[in-house]
Amino acid sequence: MSDVEDALRAAVPRVLGALTRRYGDFAACEDAVQDAVLEASGAWPVEGLPDNPNGWLYRVASRRMVDRIRGDEARRRREELAAARELAVEATEHDDTLVLLFLCCHPALTPASQVALTLRAVGGLTTAEIARAFLVPEATMGPRISRAKARLVGARFAPPPEEERSQRIRTVLRVLYLIFNEGYTASAGERLQRRDLAAEAIRLARMLREVVPRDGEAAGLLALMLLIESRAAARESPDGALIPLAEQDRSLWNRDLIAEGTRLVEDAMLSSALGPYQLQAAIAALHVEASDAADTDWKQIAVLYRILNRLDPAPIVTLNRAVALGMSEDPQVGLELLRQLEPSLDRHHRFHAVRGFLLDRAGDREAARDAFLLASRMTASLPEQRFLRRRAEDGCEG
Repeated sequence: MSDVEDALRAAVPRVLGALTRRYGDFAACEDAVQDAVLEASGAWPVEGLPDNPNGWLYRVASRRMVDRIRGDEARRRREELAAARELAVEATEHDDTLVLLFLCCHPALTPASQVALTLRAVGGLTTAEIARAFLVPEATMGPRISRAKARLVGARFAPPPEEERSQRIRTVLRVLYLIFNEGYTASAGERLQRRDLAAEAIRLARMLREVVPRDGEAAGLLALMLLIESRAAARESPDGALIPLAEQDRSLWNRDLIAEGTRLVEDAMLSSALGPYQLQAAIAALHVEASDAADTDWKQIAVLYRILNRLDPAPIVTLNRAVALGMSEDPQVGLELLRQLEPSLDRHHRFHAVRGFLLDRAGDREAARDAFLLASRMTASLPEQRFLRRRAEDGCEG
């Protein structure tokens, strides 16, 4: 990513927050900021980065807003341009990122709209970039973002009431995790990973933690992302094929990310109430601490999944616990747990992939082959399809 892109993505949430706080119309302010971003994208590579990128962007965006506000034009222009000069400095000093994240994750929006609007307004991605990230046409993503902004008309640009704050932070964390997961394993298409999308989720998680430094789950989510991302370089071969955890070259893992993520989760678990993201990060830490696959502490991982299952009794958690039990005890124990999940996850490809994995370990190669093939037909990710078909053909363990 270039210095210009770095500066723009850092400036966008602050400038948009300051502009929305001043004018109150989120949709119009967001459009004005995007116009300013386009102008900066053309000017900054030629003229060089301004001394105050936030102030530069704010002044241009504010002029766009002034152009939109036509009422008593002469008076309005004098007032708004004066305010722009004053607030250009404020835009660099006052950080409204958390308020902006709260707004993008408003409960009136669908999860898909929350993700798209967060990437647009806080991440600074263009509509085209967001559309490419989720493999939909720009003509589909544009109206989705427009509808989301329309639903926010009249919404207050202010922190939620204290009694709603905790739940809204949980929503923000969920949205950031959705963005990261799509980057870690793309749900469809030729590419296994969208490293740019995962990096954006990590950047936003860092930003969130800065504004809620005492929130243990914000720290836990960032730790989880860093620990998973540390393995990214080893997850696929040069030709794009998926490499499972047990077969990865661990010398390719990013030790700096592992150290940072481990430190974050240890500190969070010592200083705050235990939460699902902290537990998932602790599990991820156990995976990366192992010198090789055989050294993985599956018993401890199974214990952590049991605790996680109590805190967050989601089917996908139980699915992962089945793997841990199959590795730490016996594959039949994991398969028995899977039978309880069949009604809720039977149409999810990961359910059948895990079932195939456990059947293979139990020695039932024919049933494992059928499960892998079924899973391969249920995923839209081409690297996952190829991996599952290869696993079915090889009949190998691991």
